[in-house]
Amino acid sequence: MYKKALILFLVCIMVFSFAACSNDTDAPAETETEENAAAAEEEVEDVKDYKIGLVTPAISVSEDEFRGGERVVEKYPDIVKHLVLPENFTAEQETAIAQITSLADDESVKAIVIATGYSGILPAVQKVKEVRPDMIVITAPIWDDPDAMANYIDLCLDTDWLRRGDTIAQKAYDMGAKTYIHYSFPTHMSKELIANRHGKMKETAERLGMEFVELMTPDPHGGDSYSAMVQFLNEDIPRQIDKYGEDTNIFGTNCSMQDVIIAKALELGYIMAEQCCPTPTQGFPAAMGLEIGPEEAGDFDVINEMIKQKAAEAGATGRLSTWPIAVGYFLPEFAVEVAIRMVEGEVEVADLSQELLEEIGEEVAGVSVYFNKMKPELDNYFLMIMDSIFY
Repeated sequence: MYKKALILFLVCIMVFSFAACSNDTDAPAETETEENAAAAEEEVEDVKDYKIGLVTPAISVSEDEFRGGERVVEKYPDIVKHLVLPENFTAEQETAIAQITSLADDESVKAIVIATGYSGILPAVQKVKEVRPDMIVITAPIWDDPDAMANYIDLCLDTDWLRRGDTIAQKAYDMGAKTYIHYSFPTHMSKELIANRHGKMKETAERLGMEFVELMTPDPHGGDSYSAMVQFLNEDIPRQIDKYGEDTNIFGTNCSMQDVIIAKALELGYIMAEQCCPTPTQGFPAAMGLEIGPEEAGDFDVINEMIKQKAAEAGATGRLSTWPIAVGYFLPEFAVEVAIRMVEGEVEVADLSQELLEEIGEEVAGVSVYFNKMKPELDNYFLMIMDSIFY
């Protein structure tokens, strides 16, 4: 009703102005007035009358998700309502749940995107659905029970961590690797997902004819220090490259390993196809001494160009790779784009297909993004793999 009244008011103003400024009533002037009225109507229709709640951790907890949230707010300032969870989620879980459920109190909020990587969020979604069954909820990701999540959440998104066991080994082979070294430690290998990914890496490497070498470092989760693990890598990697040669890919299962693996790759010329967490912001800045100021933070075009230049200076062009955008930065924007289409009625839950998600993913990332169902029986839970950048 408001829109119609506003349109009528704008049309009246135009007609009055036309009558006041001209005594002629020739056809071209009438046509111009009609076009202006149509333009005014179109402009009013462009004003969105809904909100999307976007939930991320604080910048001190996860910079990628927070900056990804900031980017979406900048893109859709009139639509996206950015909600930042407490820094200590574990200690303030009830506060976090109350923050999320409060979004249901605002009738203008038609969808909620939760990009946190936390477990324990599902109770908040359940409460929201109790009072607002119409609310669209997308998680990107949260880590609660997948089957329970699929019952309450309209679209669940996450990285395909297991499938990466295959894709990383394949990429290393394509980059010229003849040997594949896998560094880890006992407590890490006791985790089901890491152990299963290791199994896929080994299977793929051996299928492609690469020698697969498993090496254990001191265990920072089992009583050893991180510095002991890093010192071991600094001393052991040169020995392994002396033994197997430069056409060796090195993979480490722990985030703290990545700085030294990349630094040694620059020095020794071996292959680093992908880190444990594929992003230009893991390992590369520290290993290469990149100075990423506030203006460059979140600008992956600039960061990737910095890395490419440093790789070239070290004679390592073509030996280093990762995904061109941090997943934590990509998923908030991607999920909001899907939510907008769902709120505006372009896409229904039943329409959420692998092909549709890949189309939207490429629009957002600028590279191909591939989705697969987490389980064949779950039609609303998809895992993603992104195309790579080679420096």
